[in-house]
Amino acid sequence: MDQSCAIAIDDLHFSWDSGASVLAGCSLQVKPGEFCMLLGTNGSGKSTLLRLLAGLLDIPQGKIHLQKPVGFVFQNPDHQLVMPTVGADVAFGLVDENLAYEDVRQRVDEALIMVNLLQLKRRPIYALSGGQKQRVAIAGALAQNCRVLLFDEPTALLDPDSQLELVAQVRDLVKQQGITALWVTHRLVELDYCDRAILLEQGRVATEGAPEQVKQALQNLHLT
Repeated sequence: MDQSCAIAIDDLHFSWDSGASVLAGCSLQVKPGEFCMLLGTNGSGKSTLLRLLAGLLDIPQGKIHLQKPVGFVFQNPDHQLVMPTVGADVAFGLVDENLAYEDVRQRVDEALIMVNLLQLKRRPIYALSGGQKQRVAIAGALAQNCRVLLFDEPTALLDPDSQLELVAQVRDLVKQQGITALWVTHRLVELDYCDRAILLEQGRVATEGAPEQVKQALQNLHLT
C-alpha cells in the first residue's frame, strides 16, 4: 500500500449481515490534490466504499490509508446541517477544538469565502437553496482543515445548472487549496471536471483512467 497517497485502499471486502457481498477485493489509490470521480451501477459498492472511508462502517477485511482530517458531504445536505444559521453550522464542527472565539470566527469566514457564501453567514439554513446547502456542508469541512473530502452524489437533488456549478466549484477548491476529493456520481457530464475516474463493478475496480477512457468503458458495457 502506497502511504504517500491521500487515499489508498488494498483488498477491501465488505458484506452485509444478510450475507450479500458489496465489495470483493477492491483496491484503488487517489493522489494528494487529485479530484477523482467514482462511478458504477446501483449495487456496485460506491456509497458503501465512501462510508468505509469516512469511518461510518467498520472494516471487516482489507486495509485503508487516509490523509486526515476527512470530511464527508452527503447526498442530502439536510442530513448533516444541524444549526439554525449558515455561520453557526460551519462553526459547529469546531466545538471540540478549544479555539478562541476570534479563531473560530476567522476559520468560519475563511471557509465561507472559499465557497462564496460569506454574504449569507447569518442566513437561516431553511432559507437556502439545495446548492447553497451543499456549499455550507463543504464549508464546514473546510473550516476543520480537512485534507480529504468525500462526496456521495452531492448533485443528486440539484437542478442541472446547479449540478455543474457545484462540480466546477469543488474542482477549483481542490486545485486552489491542495485538497483531495473522491466524488461519487452517475452523471457522465460531471466527468468532464475531474482529473481521473474509477469505475466499480461487482465490488471491485473494473477500469480507471482519464475521464474519456472511463466514459468509453461505460459505453462498451451499455451502462449509458
